[in-house]
Amino acid sequence: MFTGIIEGTARVKSVSKSRKGADTFLRIELGKLSRGLKKGDSVSVSGACLTVTKLEKGDADFEMVAETTRRTSLGDLRPGDRVNIERSLRVGGRLEGHFVLGHVDGTGIIDEIIRLASETKIWIKLDKGLARAGVPKGSIAVDGVSLTLVDVDADRISISLIPHTLKATTLGQRSRGDRVNIEADILGKYVAHSLPR
Repeated sequence: MFTGIIEGTARVKSVSKSRKGADTFLRIELGKLSRGLKKGDSVSVSGACLTVTKLEKGDADFEMVAETTRRTSLGDLRPGDRVNIERSLRVGGRLEGHFVLGHVDGTGIIDEIIRLASETKIWIKLDKGLARAGVPKGSIAVDGVSLTLVDVDADRISISLIPHTLKATTLGQRSRGDRVNIEADILGKYVAHSLPR
């Protein structure tokens, strides 16, 4: 479990496929973010919970099955790309964002970016099923970042980002048309699931 408070960004060092093509192997240059990390630990990589399979001098290896590359934007990654990194929540630690499971519900496409003096508003186009789980002023994780929903339409949502969030995460480097990982708030998902279709 995570909180959506990003600890830093890291560079993708390599991406490779297994011989059968079903699995994708990802090596990320974590640097100081690897301190205290061990094989088998869970790490949120741009919102997707992945397991460390190998550690070597600040680099961490992760293995992704086909479901992960299909459902998330991680299958689009190339060497040199940057990803948001968060270690799993420690019992007794602060919960400053919201409960984020690292189970990406799907992806959205950045539809519009409106830059203002004190904030940047981003509209993200979603499929209707995913947008249905959103509630204005509710929580959402976009590429693993805990954010507050501003607007919820039938097929798109908006979020507002302060300059710190733009600088401290990969969201400041995003452009119109980019694909982002979306995890709806767990409470909103259960409520939406229990209502008649």
